[in-house]
Amino acid sequence: MSSRRLPERIILVRHGESEGNVDSAAYSTTPDHQIPLTPLGLRQAREAGRKIKGILNSSSDKWGAYFYVSPYSRTLSTLRQIGRSFSRPRVLGAREECRIREQDFGNFQVQDRMRLIKEARQRFGRFFFRFPEGESAADVFDRVASFLESLWRDIDMNRLCHDHLTRTNLVIVTHGLTSRIFLMKWFKWTVDQFERLNNPGNCEIRVMQLGPAGDYTLLIHHTPQELHQWGLSPEMIADQRSRATPSTTNDFGGYLTNSFFDHLPDHSDSDSDSDSDSHPHPHPHPHCQQDGAS
Repeated sequence: MSSRRLPERIILVRHGESEGNVDSAAYSTTPDHQIPLTPLGLRQAREAGRKIKGILNSSSDKWGAYFYVSPYSRTLSTLRQIGRSFSRPRVLGAREECRIREQDFGNFQVQDRMRLIKEARQRFGRFFFRFPEGESAADVFDRVASFLESLWRDIDMNRLCHDHLTRTNLVIVTHGLTSRIFLMKWFKWTVDQFERLNNPGNCEIRVMQLGPAGDYTLLIHHTPQELHQWGLSPEMIADQRSRATPSTTNDFGGYLTNSFFDHLPDHSDSDSDSDSDSHPHPHPHPHCQQDGAS
């Protein structure tokens, strides 16, 4: 089997402005998956297509895009408008993917009832709160995790592009919460870090790009200031920076250590307080190096 070729970019796009974004009463009469885009949302999607094409044109003449799209009306319409910027040879394929759909908030959403439910979500926490007859963000996490497993199989088996000279780019047209969950799963962010993230705007684009270290990072296309505005902490931004920098070491999950073990001493176990109290060693052993190396 041929070697795995990683996509150059994974681009997350939230759908354009929908009628539900303008008037939440729309959800009480129209099923969520049928909510259409507004005229502004259609224009936003066309502009997103031009922006994405510009990004892909910036690094290579020989590139292609493979699209994944949520089955909701507003995401399908967004993809159609994005596609107006692409010629047929540039489109490597497109797939409707149910696992990247919007969080399920229940069936028809009565406006006053949903307002009270969302107030309860703010008190309970956005990640674990499950909407009556619907999903929690944790449920969305599970299906996004399943989608990522399938995505990696597609990449491993080179199903997305058969031309080895073409630089593959993935474009995922989805929803605000789903895109945040995707990044959370990919970069192994904690629940607390997820809770701090801001929702992307309509047709906002977030670009994960393969860096020289062979890892994906948000800090090639975006700036630290942008990531801060999205809600990333200084530690999360530092992790993105390390992913963009060639390194001979893999600090997998290292930036999270203090989140769990902030009480740990900096010295080794052999120098712990309990050991030093019972077995003091005021002078180093004559055969030990002074810098602690062994």
